[in-house]
Amino acid sequence: MKIYGDSNSGNCLKVKWVCDKLALPYQWIEIDTRKGETRTAEFLKMNGAGQVPTVAFDDGRTLAQSNAIIRYLARDSALIPRDAFAAAKMDEWLFWEQYSHEPYIAVCRFQMVYLGRSASELDPEKVKRGYAALDRMEQHLETISFFAGDAASLADVSLLAYTRVAHEGGFDLARYAAIRRWIGETETYLGLAPAR
Repeated sequence: MKIYGDSNSGNCLKVKWVCDKLALPYQWIEIDTRKGETRTAEFLKMNGAGQVPTVAFDDGRTLAQSNAIIRYLARDSALIPRDAFAAAKMDEWLFWEQYSHEPYIAVCRFQMVYLGRSASELDPEKVKRGYAALDRMEQHLETISFFAGDAASLADVSLLAYTRVAHEGGFDLARYAAIRRWIGETETYLGLAPAR
């Protein structure tokens, strides 16, 4: 299996973390999206949307979209709850992450880290919605250890990717004690060094 990804992208790191946690063999192929490496004819044959991560399997099939990839790779593992309703709750958070979290937390981070913008130059609406996402996460984590229950699941992998580096997008996690606790526990579960 080949993973085409950008090691600075949370969406790509999700795939790497799941493979590492489950000891799945893979070859990482670093892709520089800012140099147009996802727009080559060869890459577009694998993924017509021209996005990373993209996984190419040994049988020639390919799969894109980070949460779809990790959902496939983790099938029959402890990262997906056995209980059908708990698994559906995990999926609820996976969909929410891509619609109500990533477009704000990750976009603000991209603008500051890659485009060199200051926090004062960020779109106030994106900042507001990013904090709304963090508020929702905090409220949930005040009542439960992980997003889909008492054990880590793909929901935690997915939400960890950009939450652990939210400060790089100008978000202050100081007031989010439950999120900070969860970040540490999920990083430990995945064997990750703490985010700087």
